Amino acid sequence: MSDPRTEELRESLALTRARIDAACAAAGRDPADVTLIVVTKTWPVDDVRRLAGLGVRDVGENRDQEARVKAAETSELDLTWHFIGQLQTNKAASVARYADLVHSVDRLRLVEALDQGARKSDRILDCLVEVSLDPPGAQGRGGVAADDAAVVASAIADADHLRLRGVMGVAPVGGDAAAAFARLAEVLSALRRDHAGLDVMSAGMSEDLEQAVAAGATHLRVGSAVLGTRPPLG
Repeated sequence: MSDPRTEELRESLALTRARIDAACAAAGRDPADVTLIVVTKTWPVDDVRRLAGLGVRDVGENRDQEARVKAAETSELDLTWHFIGQLQTNKAASVARYADLVHSVDRLRLVEALDQGARKSDRILDCLVEVSLDPPGAQGRGGVAADDAAVVASAIADADHLRLRGVMGVAPVGGDAAAAFARLAEVLSALRRDHAGLDVMSAGMSEDLEQAVAAGATHLRVGSAVLGTRPPLG
């Protein structure tokens, strides 16, 4: 017998997937080409288990101290862990042990730290270049300038224990999400000229997933639309 929280998540997941299906239909895309990452930041590990029971396989986290515990406590589940938050170099080795895809690689020192961490864990770590979509001079949320994305991408591609998969971006607060995601798609297209096989464009959250799908996003990072208003950080 299901509990009320599971039923709440079931309903919100259905609504979110319906939005994605509608956005794909409007863009002439196959919904199977779009991966929903449910961002469980600040939510308990029990919610991760409930989501897995409802068919969610991709889970996103922003903070290493929370992510590593959840990943360890759900190690028996068939989950793909996405690290999507800003990452300090001193946390890179920890993240490299459990993350399947790091979305927020935005500087050369972080590339080096992740490569060292993945080497110590004897694994290949998939990475995305985080591209800043904020206007020049704006107080942004991280990411490398579009003109410098190629440098970070090449460093990832050249690293022995990292694999370059594509790009990630966050629409500017109060800005035009459609235009921002179009710029991100242009950066990805440019990188593909030097790096064959790039297959990930991580863009779009609860409030702008439709614009992201229209721009070609392959991965959507959705939190509140599925899980509700976040509890306060502990």
